[in-house]
Amino acid sequence: MARLILASTSPYRQQLLERLGLPFEVRPANADESALAGEDAPTLSTRLATTKAQIARISGRSTDEIIVGADQVAALNGELLRKPGDHDTALRQLSDCQGETVVLSTATTVIDCNSGESRHGLDSTEVDFLKLPQADLNRYLEREQPYDCAGGFKAEGLGISLFRAIRSEDPTALLGLPLIWLAQTLRDLDLDPLDSSRR
Repeated sequence: MARLILASTSPYRQQLLERLGLPFEVRPANADESALAGEDAPTLSTRLATTKAQIARISGRSTDEIIVGADQVAALNGELLRKPGDHDTALRQLSDCQGETVVLSTATTVIDCNSGESRHGLDSTEVDFLKLPQADLNRYLEREQPYDCAGGFKAEGLGISLFRAIRSEDPTALLGLPLIWLAQTLRDLDLDPLDSSRR
């Protein structure tokens, strides 16, 4: 049976992949996440997901692996919102998002090392923000400190209280790993989450 490899050290993606009940290994795949000139959110997220999967493949020791790479990029009116890294940057980002719609592009690349085949998925999630006072945004950031999350918020936590609505085909995409698409892709590669013999 092929080994499943998650090309990410993100604890959020690890928790999501655990939902499928398949054993997997984590393999760090550090990539430069800077956007290229003129690169939009869907293109950047797809390129980074693929790059991470390829890095993990190169550092592997076996062809008997299925590697999952993922990346998420948020955009407000076409302008990229990356991981803020600190409180002030996160506050500026969230302030700009008030009353606006942020679009999150969550890309996934799966590489079957045995065949060399790559499969790519892309989910687009729209998040409508409430219009809240800056004091509320400050309190949110102090409590959750989501400085390592695209856009500076965590929908799986208190960040949900910042939203008016969410539109997506896959609610797990907003959290960083589209499990609906991934479960079907793994099933196609003979790693069926519903096959108890895979446990």
